[in-house]
Amino acid sequence: MKNKQTILIFAALVLGIIVGDLCNMWVADADKAQQVAGYFSILTEIFLRMIKMIIAPLIFSTLVAGLAGMDDASAVGRVGGKALGWFLFISSMSLCLGLLFSHLLQPGAGMNLALPAAGASSGLKTTALNLHDFITHVFPKNIVEAMAGNEILQILVFAVFFGLALNHSRGKGAEMLAQSIEGVVPVMLKVTDYVMRFAPLGVFGAVASVITVKGLGVLILYGRFAGSFALTLLVLWMLLVGAGYLVLGRRVFRLLTYIRGPMLVGFSTASSEAAYPRLMKRLEQFGISERLVGFILPLGYSFNLDGSMIYTSFAALFISQAYHVPLTLQQQILMLLVLMVSSKGIAGVPRASLVVVAAVLPMFHLPEAGILVILGIDHFLDMGRTATNVLGNAIATAVIAKWEGGFVTPPVAEAAQDQFQLPAETVDPVSAS
Repeated sequence: MKNKQTILIFAALVLGIIVGDLCNMWVADADKAQQVAGYFSILTEIFLRMIKMIIAPLIFSTLVAGLAGMDDASAVGRVGGKALGWFLFISSMSLCLGLLFSHLLQPGAGMNLALPAAGASSGLKTTALNLHDFITHVFPKNIVEAMAGNEILQILVFAVFFGLALNHSRGKGAEMLAQSIEGVVPVMLKVTDYVMRFAPLGVFGAVASVITVKGLGVLILYGRFAGSFALTLLVLWMLLVGAGYLVLGRRVFRLLTYIRGPMLVGFSTASSEAAYPRLMKRLEQFGISERLVGFILPLGYSFNLDGSMIYTSFAALFISQAYHVPLTLQQQILMLLVLMVSSKGIAGVPRASLVVVAAVLPMFHLPEAGILVILGIDHFLDMGRTATNVLGNAIATAVIAKWEGGFVTPPVAEAAQDQFQLPAETVDPVSAS
């Protein structure tokens, strides 16, 4: 079934390109092409709406069930600290790599774009970025509002408080509530399975819509920029796998085979949310404790968006080169720090990386309208960075699981998942297979 789904998704991707190109050739009028593309996008919008429908209850139920079932509450701080430490290291590496390769490859050099007139705008809604707003936004003022908006960071905060409170509560009522929430998890996973059967339709609609409007030419119009970024992502993938190899050894390559389906979903739909449910399931099948997956993966989706972060620094320097507005070393270092803060918790925001870049550009006297230069092919670039986000979070979850002894064997999975720290004699099914 899994192989069949992967084949269907890939076939939908190819079919979307073919159908989109045919529509682009047959519909000469730009307005009509936009109208036809709108019909294709209905499929994508429906699929992404269904994905958004399950994200909040899935994250809430898995995280609360994991926290409520722990025997050792101190494990929350220990595991969370290790996870955030890994995320910070990888995030810093991603941002620096984007900066380094934009200098080495010079994708914007020679474009010599004229600076736009004062007041020109990219059309993207941006707001001033500051540490105060970021920190206060993390804490929800209304959990219903947070869930309705799929504010992952806010859901995480409430779920941690709720899960810990449930863990320390005593009495029949608390026990029944904990069991009820645990019962929600398999139901939500079944709902997820139903939703993911519509993935090929969503993929077809997304690709056909873009090609209908832009044509195949959009794939080669900014070939130098797209090719340079693809090479940068490839290097990041190698570094991520290498970092995983240092901790996991050869089993990191087995992990790659387990997550190729979720990576393809993320790549095809350009949506980290679309890949989340399947990634969660595949990590559990890989042998990682359900409770560790339910705790670490949501954190990764807020703090470990490696593909998005490498793109923000790469795109900002590309615009600097394209408009010939050089930045000093101090400005570039400051930009990395700003991007580090502003890129957190953006998984559910449409065109999140572009919005972050557009908001940062004015701080360094770069034209915000430069976003328009790459807007046409952003969907395809987003496909690559989304797949990278999936890869980075899968490796991060496996690494923390290794450190915590969170790999379980199928026969003892249900017994072992009641705690983070497993017995020393627990056998890793990956190494055993």
